[in-house]
Amino acid sequence: MIVLALDTAGVDCAVALYDSDGDLVLAEVTETIGKGHAERLMAVLDHVLDTAKLTLDRVERIAVTVGPGSFTGIRVGVAAARGFALSLGVPVVGVSTLEVMAAAAFRQAPGRAVIAAMDAKRNEVYFQPFDKHGHAAGEPQALTVEDARTLAAGFDGTVVGSAAGLIGHPPTEPVADTFPISIVARLGAKKPAGDKPKPLYLRGPDVKPQAGFAVARM
Repeated sequence: MIVLALDTAGVDCAVALYDSDGDLVLAEVTETIGKGHAERLMAVLDHVLDTAKLTLDRVERIAVTVGPGSFTGIRVGVAAARGFALSLGVPVVGVSTLEVMAAAAFRQAPGRAVIAAMDAKRNEVYFQPFDKHGHAAGEPQALTVEDARTLAAGFDGTVVGSAAGLIGHPPTEPVADTFPISIVARLGAKKPAGDKPKPLYLRGPDVKPQAGFAVARM
């Protein structure tokens, strides 16, 4: 099965084509752009298709990161994935960024439990634990730093993500939250197809309408 994986949930704009039958990444591109995912995504996709020497109609499944992460970036990726799936008539699945981070850590240290913890700013952490088999051991949550630190106290496993230091497990060097696109593809290939993916927002957007400035309707 040929899987098209998309990630625009963070600072990267990433696309991969993956052959699940041979566990082979046919092509992948990751550009660290910060913002502007909507403007770059199609060009990155074209590059990946050209490198893999495939056309879009060969794709049999779409996988996309659904968050938590950048509010706008997530919307770009999910909308693109659902559009491609509709036009191609193929299933589309969502993959959380926390499970991608945990899967990457599990590949480095198999058999160790993982906590994925992203700095959500405003004294909050996006937090999810995973057991030693790589399975989710709880739901993704937005917690205060203090609550996340309490849950992570005494944890004997791997803590990954930009909030690791905030919750008492400082990394050896500064860490940025990234979601390897090859892992997005592999996770997406294994997920059962079901409802269309939706953005995983663990809290509302940082930017909100200002009260008291609405224009009266005529």
